[in-house]
Amino acid sequence: MMVCVSCEWQLKPNNNDAADTQLKIERYDRIESLYLSTGDYSALQQMNTSYPMQTRMLIEDILRIGKVDDPDINVKFLRFFQDSTLQTLLKDVQKQYSDMEDLSSELSSAFIQLKEELPNMELPLIYTQIGSFDQSIVVGNNTLGISLDKYLGADYPFYLENYSDDQRRMMVRSMIVPDCLAFYILSLYPISHDRETTREERDRHMARIQWVVNRVLNRKVFDNDNISEVEKMMNKNKKLTVADLLSMKKL
Repeated sequence: MMVCVSCEWQLKPNNNDAADTQLKIERYDRIESLYLSTGDYSALQQMNTSYPMQTRMLIEDILRIGKVDDPDINVKFLRFFQDSTLQTLLKDVQKQYSDMEDLSSELSSAFIQLKEELPNMELPLIYTQIGSFDQSIVVGNNTLGISLDKYLGADYPFYLENYSDDQRRMMVRSMIVPDCLAFYILSLYPISHDRETTREERDRHMARIQWVVNRVLNRKVFDNDNISEVEKMMNKNKKLTVADLLSMKKL
């Protein structure tokens, strides 16, 4: 499942220079945290009026605690986060992510570069949220949501008790941008659903996406044998575009 919501791509008037494109991440997580920490009714109103899609996705698809229009959903939502672990989580997210200018800048550069590779791609609207240690990135309807609760660092106490070493290595701030790119590309070029696919086919499809992420970021974020095979193929076929690669049914 993939979702997202509000972030804003702001272009300077009458200027098409990609270098002037700035990405602003909508901090839905701050309003969410205010309501869940204090029960502030004005914060709840803002969640429902300014961010209706985000709120519906969070309640219905991520937390799965009911329908957003259920009579008692606001109380149920508030009570869900009264657990001491989740209350600590709310505070830790706001502390670690008080400033996200570095991520805004990196996301802007990355998506500008990705659009150069995929000219027909629409830029997503991006927002941050706090889940309950579930999905990392959710994508849908040209929106991309970042669950900050999944990027609190490899040594975060809850992670140490509940995730493997390999998983925790990916649950760090530096993986937010690569994950955003990978999941957004996957939403544009999904694994085929018109037939049953093998594990090998799925792994190779993800390797193509991960190779593109490495290329866009100009660093080897992802590295495995399948990605190396993609690298070899692209070096041998210089005329093959990124769109061609991602559209391939077989590698």
